[in-house]
Amino acid sequence: MSRGREDALPAGRHQLRFEFEPTGKPDITQGKGSPGQAQLYVDGRLIAQAEFPVTTPIAFNPGGLTCGANPGSAVTTDYQAPFPFTGILHAVTVDLSGDLISDTEAEMRMAMARQ
Repeated sequence: MSRGREDALPAGRHQLRFEFEPTGKPDITQGKGSPGQAQLYVDGRLIAQAEFPVTTPIAFNPGGLTCGANPGSAVTTDYQAPFPFTGILHAVTVDLSGDLISDTEAEMRMAMARQ
């Protein structure tokens, strides 16, 4: 689903979190990754979720995981790659453990910033 400017985040520091929970096993021989539930959070609030019937079992972006730009093919027609992020990334955490990441210091900073 494409989002318009009315859905744009206001200026300032925000915490974004993406979670993916596999709901099945991949079928690598057929070129299919695991199906699953995807969720996007902004400042701790769930703003979007979707069921992915299949995922890509391998990475297509040159260099693997990237933050702040998409050097490979665009994942949607809503933008044209590399679509660089022009803000500041203060921290990036990638956790494959399956456990929910809890950063109480960051949560406190976000709460205080909204005061």
